[in-house]
Amino acid sequence: MTPARTLATAARVLRQLRHDPRSIALLLLVPCVMLVLLRYVFDGSPQTFDNIGGSLLGIFPLITMFLVTSIATLRERTSGTLERLLAMPLGKADLIGGYALAFGLLAILQSALATGLAVWFLGLDVIGSPWLLLLVALLDALLGTALGLFVSAFAASEFQAVQFMPAVIFPQLLLCGLFTPRDRMAPALEAISDVLPMSYAVDGMNEVLRHPDVTGDFVRDVLVVAGCGLLVLGLGAATLRRRTA
Repeated sequence: MTPARTLATAARVLRQLRHDPRSIALLLLVPCVMLVLLRYVFDGSPQTFDNIGGSLLGIFPLITMFLVTSIATLRERTSGTLERLLAMPLGKADLIGGYALAFGLLAILQSALATGLAVWFLGLDVIGSPWLLLLVALLDALLGTALGLFVSAFAASEFQAVQFMPAVIFPQLLLCGLFTPRDRMAPALEAISDVLPMSYAVDGMNEVLRHPDVTGDFVRDVLVVAGCGLLVLGLGAATLRRRTA
């Protein structure tokens, strides 16, 4: 990986996103709007918002980053831009690193907005440090970025990229412990949930909500989410070929 080429790739992606206000709105505003709606849906039961708000604070960035990254990267593949870039003296690590860096910067902004809104304006009760909450939200967003980069290799159109969401995101959403504790699921489903990264994203958020200090479980959850993100980025690099269209 060459830092200059990686930064140049990231700058190019950011310039393209700057001319796509719909994607920027999806990234920055939708998670905040969803949190506001959730808060006032449970206006008569603030405890319910406290119970699930932290989990969704990690889930929303993951989902939105997955959608935007998969569609934006697919455009590069189908338009031939990615193939032309691969014909240049540009390594796969430079390309993947540049995409990850560009979307990662947007993920930082998205996570900061959503976390600040939930904690300081919507009254989410956090026993631990809000900065740890932000850390988990950021890692979740980066994981969504990595998943989006990966699945874009298997879609031939933007519609197909969206179709991957039920296959990649929905099972994790159902099994992550948002709707019922994972230890109360059927043993087979609990075993599956133990290998899904979103489960650890939700667990990490709950650790911050319930404990004033950093716990061993929190460190484990953070490392698993970060490790899954790096693994998927590596798999995404393996999908880059000269003939992409």
